[in-house]
Amino acid sequence: MERLWGLLQRAQRLSPGPSQTIYKRVEGTQQGPLEEEEEEREEGTELPAHFFPMELRGPEPLGSRPARQNPRLWAAAGRRAAPYLVLTALLIFTGAFLLGYVVFRGSCQACGDDVMVVSEDVNHELGPDSHQGTLYWSDLQAMFLRHLGEGRLEDTIRQTSLRERVAGSAGMAALVRDLRALLLRQKLDHVWMDTHYVGLQFPDPAHPNALHWVDAAGKHGEQLPLEDPDVYCPYSATGNATGELVYAHYGRPEDLQDLRARGVEPKGRLLLVRLGVINFAQKVASAQDFGAQGVLIYPDPADFSQGPHKLSLSSHRAVYGHVHLGTGDPYTPGFPSFNQTQFPPVQSSGLPIIPAQPISADTASLLLRKLEGPVAPQEWQGHLPVSPYRLGPGPGLHLGVNNHRASTPISNIFGCIEGRSEPDHYVVIGAQRDAWGPGAAKSAVGTAILLELVRTFSSMVSNGFRPRRSLLFISWDGGDFGSVGSMEWLEGYLSVLHLKAVVYVSLDNAVLGDDKFHAKTSPLLISLIENILKQVDSPNRSGQTLFEQVVFNNHSWEAEVIRPLPMDSSAYSFTAFAGVPAVEFSFMEDGPVYPFLHTKDDTYENLHRVLRGRLPAVAQAVAQLAGQLLIRLSHDHLLPLDFGRYGDVVLRHIGSLNEFSGDLKARGLTLQWVYSARGDYIRAAEKLRKEIYSSEESDERLTRMYNVRIMRVMRRGESRGRTLGLPTGGSRRNRRGGRTGLGARPSQERPTASESRGWSSTSCPSTCRRPTHRSATSSWVAETTRWVPCWTTCGCCARVAPGPLGRRPRWRGAWASRRAASGASWPCSPGRCRGQPTR
Repeated sequence: MERLWGLLQRAQRLSPGPSQTIYKRVEGTQQGPLEEEEEEREEGTELPAHFFPMELRGPEPLGSRPARQNPRLWAAAGRRAAPYLVLTALLIFTGAFLLGYVVFRGSCQACGDDVMVVSEDVNHELGPDSHQGTLYWSDLQAMFLRHLGEGRLEDTIRQTSLRERVAGSAGMAALVRDLRALLLRQKLDHVWMDTHYVGLQFPDPAHPNALHWVDAAGKHGEQLPLEDPDVYCPYSATGNATGELVYAHYGRPEDLQDLRARGVEPKGRLLLVRLGVINFAQKVASAQDFGAQGVLIYPDPADFSQGPHKLSLSSHRAVYGHVHLGTGDPYTPGFPSFNQTQFPPVQSSGLPIIPAQPISADTASLLLRKLEGPVAPQEWQGHLPVSPYRLGPGPGLHLGVNNHRASTPISNIFGCIEGRSEPDHYVVIGAQRDAWGPGAAKSAVGTAILLELVRTFSSMVSNGFRPRRSLLFISWDGGDFGSVGSMEWLEGYLSVLHLKAVVYVSLDNAVLGDDKFHAKTSPLLISLIENILKQVDSPNRSGQTLFEQVVFNNHSWEAEVIRPLPMDSSAYSFTAFAGVPAVEFSFMEDGPVYPFLHTKDDTYENLHRVLRGRLPAVAQAVAQLAGQLLIRLSHDHLLPLDFGRYGDVVLRHIGSLNEFSGDLKARGLTLQWVYSARGDYIRAAEKLRKEIYSSEESDERLTRMYNVRIMRVMRRGESRGRTLGLPTGGSRRNRRGGRTGLGARPSQERPTASESRGWSSTSCPSTCRRPTHRSATSSWVAETTRWVPCWTTCGCCARVAPGPLGRRPRWRGAWASRRAASGASWPCSPGRCRGQPTR
C-alpha cells in the first residue's frame, strides 16, 4: 500500500503544468500576424512581462488546479446556462399543467348525459343597461314568470273562440288582420305573412250529402236524417256508393280481418265504424284496402265520459274529420302552393277513392237496429240503445257525397325575435288558428297561449333579454284540413329549414283535460322535458311540480308521459318531412277523451265545465312549460338535445323486429347490420360528447360548430331511416300518401313496384280503359330521393310520370305503342318509363 502511494506522488510531481496557448506579436513587425506558441510552465509560474494582456487561454485539464478556481469563469458559465434553465422550467410547468387539466377533465366523465345541459348558473346575458348586470337562469326564469303573469289568458281564449275561423272565410280574413296588427305592436324584429292558394273541399249547400235505404230492386227508399247536414269529411271521394251495411267496430285492419274471419265479408259493402283509436283517414284507408264501397263514421257513447257529473256529446251531433291520409295540400304534392304557380295535374296517393260521411249516434242507432247476422264480440258492443250489436249484413244503403273542391287562400302569420349569437338558427313555436265550429279546445287555447308568449318575450326583450338564437312565432292556417298551412310552408322552405330550424314546439290540442299530461315528442327532447317538468308547478295539485304529479302513480315517468307524434299534428310534419325535432304538449282527461273536439259543441263554456273551472290554471301551466322550454333552447350556449338517446331507441326497435327474424332469414336477411349501425352511432355519440367536454364554452366558433353537429343528428338519422325503407312516423303510409318500405298491409302479399314508389292504382278515363296510376306521388320522390320531380306524360296511358331533377324524362315509345296496340289490360308500370324516379 505504501509502495502504491509513493508511485502516485511521483506521478503527480512529474505531471506537466497546464498547457496554454499564447498569442504574441512577432518581433520586428508592428502590424505583423500573431505567432502562436505553446509553452509549458510549472504551476504558479507568472507570465512573461512582454506578453500582451489580451490572451485566450485554452481549457484546463480536469483536476489540474484543484485548490484554486477562477470566479469569473463560473459567472460566465452561469450566464450562458441561464436561458436553458428558464426554458426547461417552463417546459416542466407546461407539461404539469396539461397533465393536471387532462386528469381533471377525466374525473368529470361521471357526469354522463348531462353534458348537453348547460349549467343553469353559467347561462347569463349582459343587459344593455349597466345597472342590470348579469342575467342568470334564475333571473331569466323569474323575469319570464313575472311578465307571463301580467297577461289575460282566459279572456283571450274566450274572445278567440267566439270568432269565425273557418279557413278561407271572411271572418278568418278579419282575424288575420287583427293578429298581424297585434304582433306589429310588440317588440318583435320582423312581422310578416305567407299566403298559399290551396285546394280545400267544402260541402255543397245546393246539393247536400244524403243517405237512403235501398230496396231489393235497387231503388232508393226512405232518406235517413243527417242531423248535422253541414258536417262532412273533407277530401272524401265524391259520388255515390251502394251496398249492404256491415258493422266494423273501429275500422282498424285487425277489426276487418276479424270481421272476415267471422264470415262477414267487407268487400263491396258500406262499413259502419266507431269514432276513436285511429283517425278518420286511417279508417277510410283500411276500408278501401279491404274493398269496401264507402264508410259511415259515428260517435258511440261508450267512447266518451259516462256518469251524472260528466259532460257527454249530444246524440244528434256528428263529428268532423278529414280523410286525406297525409298532410298538406293533396292537390299539389311535393310543391308549395304559392300563387301563380303552375302545378302538374297530380294528386296525393293518400286521397281515398271511396266516399265517407260522418253521422250522429241517433242515425247510427237506426242503422244498427236493421243489422242481422252474427252477434258482435263483447268488446265491440257499445252504449247505443241497441242490444246486442250485430255484425250484419243489413239492408242496402245508398250514400251520396257531393262535396266540391275550391282554391282557397290561407295565411300564416310570423313574428321573429332575432338572436344575438346565432341569428340564423331558429327555435320555432306554432299554433293552429283555424277551426271548424267554435274550436275552443282545438285552436283557441293554442292561439291564446301563442299570443301570450309573444307578449311575454316582447316584454323581456324590452327589459334587456336577447336570446342567442332566433325565436320564430307562427300562427298556422288550414290545420283542420290536415296541417295544410304548416306543410305548405315546409315544402316552400325545406332547403333552409332542415339546416336552420333547431326545434319545433306545437301548441295544438294543448288543453283537453287536467288529469294527465302527455308530451308527444322526438327522443332528442326527452331529457330536456324532464328537466322542465321539475320546474313547473302542477295546475291541480298544490305544492307539487308537474314531474311529481306524473310520477305519483307511475315511477317510470317516461312511460307515463312520452307518446309518439300523431300523424295529424303539425309537429309530425316538421319531424317526418324536415327532420326537425318537435314536441306537442297535451293535458288530458283520465279516461275517455274530451267529447266535444271537432264538433259545434267545442265552446269555451263546455271546455270550462269539463275542466271544472281550472282552464286558466291549466293553460297557464302549458304557457310556463313552453316558455321555459323556449328559453333553454334559445339561450343555452350548447343546445340541450340528448343525442345519445337514439341508441336506446334503436335497441327497442331491434327488439320489436326480432319477432320477424324467421321471415328475414327466409329472405336471406339478417339484423346484424342494424346492430352494427347502432354500435357505430353509440361510438360516434360518445366521441362527440368527449369533444364537447374537452372544449371551451367561451369559444363561440367551436360552440356553434358543435350545435350544428347536434342539429344534424335528427336530420341525418331520419334520412338514413327513409333511405333504408324504415318508417319515420306512426302510419303505414307516409305523410304525403306514399307507402313506407315496411308499411303493414292488411294482406301479407308483397307490394307491387308501383305501390312501393307511392303510385296508386285506379281506373283510367274513358279514353283509356286500362288501369293506370293516377298519383305520380311526390312523397317518394321528394322525401326518399330528395329530388324535385319534373313531369311528363307516360307513353302507355297518357298519365304523368315523375323524373329526377336535371334529366329530361324519356320513355320507350316503341314499347308503349306495342302495348297499346295489343290492348293489354295490365297496368302501365312506372318501371317501363325512363322518366321514373330512380336511385
